[in-house]
This record gives sequence, structure tokens and C-alpha cells, in this order.
Amino acid sequence: MSLYEKLTPPTNGEKITRDKDGNLIVPDKPIIPYIAGDGIGPEVVDAMRAVVDAAVKTTYNSKKEIIWFEIFAGEKARDIYAADFTEKQIEDMDSKDVRDLFLPKDTLKVITDYIVAIKGPLTTPIGGGFRSLNVAIRQLLDLYSCVRPVSHIKGVPAPVKTPEKVNMVIFRENIEDVYSGIEFEPESKDAKKLIKFLNDELGTKIIMESGIGIKPMSWANTSRLVRMAIKYAIDKGYDSVTLVHKGNIMKFTEGKFKDWGYKLAAQEFSDIVISEDEMWAKHDGKLPKGKILIKDRIADSMFQQILLRPDEYGVLALPNLNGDYISDALAAQVGGLGFAPGANIGDEAAVFEATHGTAPKHAGKNKVNPGSVIFSAVMMLDYMGWTEACDIIKTAIEKTVLQKKVTYDIARQLKDVTPIGTSNFADAIIENM
Repeated sequence: MSLYEKLTPPTNGEKITRDKDGNLIVPDKPIIPYIAGDGIGPEVVDAMRAVVDAAVKTTYNSKKEIIWFEIFAGEKARDIYAADFTEKQIEDMDSKDVRDLFLPKDTLKVITDYIVAIKGPLTTPIGGGFRSLNVAIRQLLDLYSCVRPVSHIKGVPAPVKTPEKVNMVIFRENIEDVYSGIEFEPESKDAKKLIKFLNDELGTKIIMESGIGIKPMSWANTSRLVRMAIKYAIDKGYDSVTLVHKGNIMKFTEGKFKDWGYKLAAQEFSDIVISEDEMWAKHDGKLPKGKILIKDRIADSMFQQILLRPDEYGVLALPNLNGDYISDALAAQVGGLGFAPGANIGDEAAVFEATHGTAPKHAGKNKVNPGSVIFSAVMMLDYMGWTEACDIIKTAIEKTVLQKKVTYDIARQLKDVTPIGTSNFADAIIENM
């Protein structure tokens, strides 16, 4: 009997599991669930799978292989899971049941069961009663850290003079902040009730017709994010972790994010992490060999820092909204979202994803850049410990770009370059392995 309502897992592979310490145990033929996504999603995900399969085969002489397992979210999920209901029944559903059609329980269970998954971009349906399928996946699976490495690929046009100085990894808190979804429409009954309470009981002076939202931040969620960021810095050889916040204004939310970050570092990593104050007081402003510097920057100042002094920063840990802004700003510095990878990682599962949207006007035209989801797959392979396959993909992509075999988003920024299609770009990468 199947564990899932409408999904049948492959039988020619094995699950990734964990040992007693939580470390991944990856078989030679791991089953990797994937979501093709909406709009351009199927095209870029097909290109990604072709590149990954070729890299794994080349690197490991056919001794390793990814067994792909398609699962569903977005419009394709609705087509499959809504087939059991009439349109009238769907119209009468509450928002949670509608969401389950676009993000089925099957899909969430598979990701939990198989630990590692990858997805294309998803569209949140208008009028669906919920804000975002991407946010729902993160929150329902407690994927509390959005991880986005940003570095420049030689040959990709960039708007800054020295994009090669950018080599940062963003750890964005995924669950709290204004993205928690606790907000109320202007002049609604709930908004007025909350505003009245705040004005009457706490002495605020909020205009009664206001929309209102809640910005929760906690030690629990901040500490586990910063812990993951510091561990990553240790594992990957970065020499600094920067807490990016607006604590000078929001003292009891973002200010606490900063305080809690320092507290976590002192409690759990005092043997390797030192603060800026300590570095100047005890080491004349020079970071001792083998140590990692933990520092903080005000969010608006950080936008200047990443432009003017990007090489002074390595790992960044940020609340949700700040992380959203900074990650896109950094991606722009190295040429845009076309090659920007991302992952949502928790203690039990990880979902790697393209960071761009569905671009429906380009869907089906074999036109767009699959680089974002390909580099997300590189992150996935690194997470699995298959680092040799990561290296061959990164080297082949750089070689392909330097040959000016690029999709339209890059070609239009170069002189006398004819763009190639999505699948052709994947083929060129494979040829360069």
C-alpha cells in the first residue's frame, strides 16, 4: 500500500537518511524529489536535471546516480489533486483546503521523508486566500534558514567595477518577522479590535483606519539561524559572520536579533568566535589566525558596505525582511538573479530552489536562463557531500559563459552575441565538463 495519495516513489533508488548525530547518510543512488514548478519552471528544471545527471555520471564514472522523483505543487498539483472535486466544491473550500490543492500533503510528506528536494519557481494563485506557496513550504516544514551564496561568474556582465570581490553567503531567517503573515486589513473588524486594544491598553496612537501587522522575533528562531550561519562559516573557511539588523530603531525585535546573535556565539562558539570589541581590545584590531569574527551592521549602512567594501564580509545572518532585500541587492552586483541560487534548510529537511519567478510570458519558448536552479542543484550536491560534482558544474558553467554561449538575459548585455536557448545552454555546459 502506497504511503501517498497520488504519488508512487521510484523503486530503483534509496532514501537519504541521518545518523544518530543528524549527519546525512547518502547512498550511491539517492532518490531526490523535485517540483518542476510553474511558468518557465519545467524548462529550467529539465535543464538542471540534464546538467546534474551528466556531472554525476562524469565525476563518479557511473558509480553514482540521482534517481529523480517528481512531486507536485502549484498549477500542476491543482490539476491532479482537484480532479476529485467539483468546481462548486472548490469554490466553497476555506483557504487551507484550497492551499492543499496547490501544495498537497503528499508533497510535504515526501520532502520530510526523503530529506533533500529541489524545486522550480511557483506561482501563488490570485484569490487563493494564502500569501505564497514558497512561504508556505518554508513555514509548514520549518525550513527556518534561507541560504543564498552570492559570487561572480567570470564573463557575466555586472554593474559594479569589481564584482569579483563579492563572495558572501546569506543566512536569512525564514519563519518570523513581518513575513509571519500576521496582518489585518484596514478597517476590518480584527484590525479595529487590535488597534483599539493597543490604543486603550498600551497608550499607542494608531489611526483606527490603519492596516496593521505584527513583527515577532524570538530567541528560539534567532539562535538556531545564527548557529547554522556560524557552523557554515567554520565548515567553509569564512573568517566573519555579520549580524545585519535595524536595531537602532526597532530595539526589541531587530535589536534583540543582534543581542541574541552575540549571545549564541558566546555561549556555543567562544573557542573560535570573537567580537569586534574583543579584537580591538586584545588583538590591536587584527583577527587572530583560526578565529572567526562576529560583528554587526545596521541594515541601511550594510547596503553601502556591500557596494564599497564587499571583500570585508563573508557570512551574513539577517532577519527575514532584511535578508530579502540584501540577497537581491547582492545578486544584482554580480549580474542579477539569473545565476542566483537558494536553499531553505531546517533541521529535518532542505529544499533547494530557483530564486527567480515563473516568468509566464517566456514559458515554453526555450529562452530563459536555467542558471539559478542549476546553481541551486550545486548547493544541493554540496549539502549531500558530492563536492566533486559541484566543482565540475561550476567550472563548466564558467567556461560556457566565457565562450559567450549564453541565454538572452546575458547576451543582450554583450556586443554581437547571439543568445542560445535554455536546453542549448544546458547542452553547452555538458559539453564543457
